[in-house]
Parts: sequence; structure tokens; C-alpha cells
Amino acid sequence: MAEQKPMCIICAWRATCQKQFSLKAGQKCPDFVKDVTVKTEEDEEKQKEKEEKE
Repeated sequence: MAEQKPMCIICAWRATCQKQFSLKAGQKCPDFVKDVTVKTEEDEEKQKEKEEKE
């Protein structure tokens, strides 16, 4: 399973963040929380498999 990097575009706080895109390359944002509504290809594949089993 590939882990996603903490990026502003998938952060739950992106709409209200004051630090957005201001961190330098390689810095990790201490406030980052992945937005669970943003799906990855892997999430979509798991959802399809689950639906097929039902």
C-alpha cells in the first residue's frame, strides 16, 4: 500500500488554512489531516470489490 504524502490539496483544513503552500520542500505541516472525502485509486478499487461482493 502506497502512503500518500501530506499535501495541501488533500488536507482537511485546506479551506481555512493560513499556511497553505507556504512550507518549503520537504517540510511537514504539523496541522495536516487527510481529508477522508478525497479518494485514491486504491480506495476506489476497494469500494468496487466491496460492492461486487454484496
